[in-house]
Amino acid sequence: MTELSYFAYLFIAIALIGWVARTLSVNGEVFLVDCFGHDEVLARSTNHLLVVGFYLVNIGFILLTISLGAEPTTLAEAIRFVATKVGLAVMVLGCWHFFNMQMIARYGRKVGRWVRENHGAKPA
Repeated sequence: MTELSYFAYLFIAIALIGWVARTLSVNGEVFLVDCFGHDEVLARSTNHLLVVGFYLVNIGFILLTISLGAEPTTLAEAIRFVATKVGLAVMVLGCWHFFNMQMIARYGRKVGRWVRENHGAKPA
C-alpha cells in the first residue's frame, strides 16, 4: 500500500505541477508584457525563467515531503496520505504563484525600464 501511495502522490503532484506551469506560462505572458512596459523579449525570457524556477522549487518540495508523515497501511490511510500531500502541494503552488505575481507587479516596470536604459550600454 505504501509504494502505491507514493506513486499516486508523485504522479498526481507532478502532473498538477506540469498543468499549472503550462497554464501560468501561456496565460501569464500577457501580464508580463504589460508589467515590463511592453518589452516582449524581456517578458518571454522572464516567463521562461519563472517556469524553470517553478518546476525546480515545486518538484523539490514534492520530493522532500514524500517522507513526511506515517506510511499508510490501509486504503483509508493511503487516501488520506495522498490527499494531504497533494493538498499541501496545491497550497505551496498557490502561495508561490501569488508571491511571484506580487513581485512582478511591484518590480516589473522598474526592471523593464532598467534593462531598456542599459541595453547595449558598453561597460566603462
